[in-house]
Amino acid sequence: MTKVGIIANPAASKDIRRLVAQGRVIPDWEKVNIVRRALLGLQAVGIGEVIAMPDGSHLCRRARDDSQLSLDLSLLQMPTYHTEGDTIRAASMMEQSGVNCIITLGGDGTNRAVACGTCALPIVPISTGTNNVFPQMIEGTLAGLAAGVIASGQLPSHWASVVSKTLAVFVDGEFRDMALIDVAFSRERYVATRAIWDLSTLYEVFLTRCEPSSIGLSSVGARLEVVNSSDVGGLRYVLGDNEQGSQGVEGGIYGPAATGNPGASSTQVLAPIAPGIVADVPIAGWERLAEGRRIAVESRHSSVALDGERAFTVTPRQRVEVSIQRNGPPVVQVDRALQMAAERGLFRK
Repeated sequence: MTKVGIIANPAASKDIRRLVAQGRVIPDWEKVNIVRRALLGLQAVGIGEVIAMPDGSHLCRRARDDSQLSLDLSLLQMPTYHTEGDTIRAASMMEQSGVNCIITLGGDGTNRAVACGTCALPIVPISTGTNNVFPQMIEGTLAGLAAGVIASGQLPSHWASVVSKTLAVFVDGEFRDMALIDVAFSRERYVATRAIWDLSTLYEVFLTRCEPSSIGLSSVGARLEVVNSSDVGGLRYVLGDNEQGSQGVEGGIYGPAATGNPGASSTQVLAPIAPGIVADVPIAGWERLAEGRRIAVESRHSSVALDGERAFTVTPRQRVEVSIQRNGPPVVQVDRALQMAAERGLFRK
């Protein structure tokens, strides 16, 4: 029987950015409604079995409590510790359980955790986080329909999905962790509240994509050069200082001579860095990133943020490198999937 997995993060949209910006809050009852609509969409295209990640808010269990639903929903048999490790283990277990597609509810961080668990399964990411670039605002019913036609094989996954890019972080030559959208280096030496909300603490950012309609660190890059999910490579930029310009950027590494880009000198961009916050951001320089090449980062005390959340710290004695690759999970393009399904007559009785 075709199986679809659902990973819903109850903590998404509840971090510190609710206090320091105008970040939206999606209550649990709305997440339950989104999951329920996704289940109804799955059921409509013949999906009979759904496997869900257990969570402290019982989102999927509550969503299943509807007289219209007859599909079989089961929870993974796993302990929950209310950390991203739950999501990583759940994604891995779903792959081992024969799941054909995963629907996620969360932000960039939630989907990064899913990718840490498995990059083999196509995913349909629904945005319920804050500065979301990877997931999109998708109506739950449509997400369920798209996931269903992909999971059942009625529509081959590679016809309607894009394999995502990742940023791999290496410390002293060994792989340490990865991100789906951005890796940022902060002058702060501690992880603390994890969420990145103050750009003045950052000095260097790597991006897999930067589109003008995004928000957060990615939006800054989009003001320098647009890179979308299907483009080859990514973008790297170094933040300057409002008073000192590009001071601290050594040896003209990011200057026009190095990048071939006449706009790669010190500048300022106007970008939406958080919900409700549009700011002038000083840029010391930027360059395009080629896939597969490791880029060394300046040696200093810093914390490393992955997809908007500080994850670990490094010291000047450690050699840190970042590389962009196209080896992430395939992301189902819902509009394309539904259009192709309609054109092939999959919704005709």
